Amino acid sequence: MQKIHQLFFLAVVLFMAGAFLPPCPARSQEVLDRIVAVIDDQIILQSELLQYTYSVAMQFGIDPRKQPDKFNELQRGALESLIAQKVLLIKAREDSVTVEARQVDQVLDERLKAMTEQLGSEQKLEEYFGQPLRKVRRTLRENIEENLLVRKLQQTKFGEMKMSRREVEQFYQAMKDSLPGVKAAVHLRHVLLNITAGEAAVKAAQTKIDTLLKRVRGGEDFAGLARMYSEDPGSAAKGGELGFIQRGDFVREFEETAFALQPGEISGVVRTQFGFHVIQLIERRGEKINARHILIRLATSANDEKETAAFAGRLREDILAGTISFEDAAKKYSSDQTTNDKGGDLGWFEADQLQVPAFREAARTLQPGEISPPLKTQYGFHLVRLEERRDPRQFTLEQDWQQIHELAMNAKGEKIFQNWVNTLKKQMYIRVAAVE
Repeated sequence: MQKIHQLFFLAVVLFMAGAFLPPCPARSQEVLDRIVAVIDDQIILQSELLQYTYSVAMQFGIDPRKQPDKFNELQRGALESLIAQKVLLIKAREDSVTVEARQVDQVLDERLKAMTEQLGSEQKLEEYFGQPLRKVRRTLRENIEENLLVRKLQQTKFGEMKMSRREVEQFYQAMKDSLPGVKAAVHLRHVLLNITAGEAAVKAAQTKIDTLLKRVRGGEDFAGLARMYSEDPGSAAKGGELGFIQRGDFVREFEETAFALQPGEISGVVRTQFGFHVIQLIERRGEKINARHILIRLATSANDEKETAAFAGRLREDILAGTISFEDAAKKYSSDQTTNDKGGDLGWFEADQLQVPAFREAARTLQPGEISPPLKTQYGFHLVRLEERRDPRQFTLEQDWQQIHELAMNAKGEKIFQNWVNTLKKQMYIRVAAVE
């Protein structure tokens, strides 16, 4: 239970409870809503508690169906966390704490974008919430505004909290056997080779996008054509609309064109690693833009895949022979625009946190300096080089001062935070019902 309490402390203090994802609609309909807690003029509903518990369970990988005991324990901690959140919200309003609407809107846009990407589309987001998008936005906006108010209040209370070196050392001596330590980690580089379409497929896609460009420039409705012909599953149903984006969200070729447009202006044909695009700028808001596009993908064949795999094999042989360095191969050939200018450097990963199975296996079997054979993933073929391996070890003050300092600050902050919340609770009317 102690660990769960710590998770909920972090959820409140560090704002992991920002914009909660609800449980699936089917489960929601089974719950007869009722009030489970009253805090002055604030209430917590059974449905609110359940949606919060589901969102935290999702974050920490707890499956309610397979781990009902853990989920029930999580729900008890969730109620404590929500009560603390309401207590702090009341205090924030008493102290006339305010946040700007622009800040709320910015966080809302970011949260909606992240959830849409996680679920696959806005339609799936609506299905998950069981509500139209406008209601989802309204609900999330209220949650975000409340959370930002609480966050600002916490910053005024804890923003100047400091910790002496002696306090950190005392914390380390008392807790060193239970500190997480440094986990096993690997430093990787890679070259990604996208599977590219053959000449016939490129010509067919080019002809199709050229025809669509003529039609939109001839006055046909861009959104209507996007719904009918765009091959982007994430935006076609929305008339090609992507929502507000900022530089760095999309590939370079797309962004260079989109950010250069004026509102209402339609681009020429833009080619990216995904295919051919026609882009229309809808609105510009500061450093962000809202755009729509039509995408025609480049269909690849089994032969295209075979040729890419063969090229990856030849490139590996050239690197091993010293004809080209791994770093130069990444700069020249890699399709990964986030790492190719860094020689394919992916940085450090905890060994058990590698999400791509092929990379996880390569990290397990390669020795430092070795290069994997071509590895097939959903992105194409990769050559992976293990740069360095780091064995697990316990924290030491000499090597891990910053991490220990942060853990000590969290522990001190938790104690102060709990004392503060308990003091505030004594000043308020609180009634808690049994949780079903």
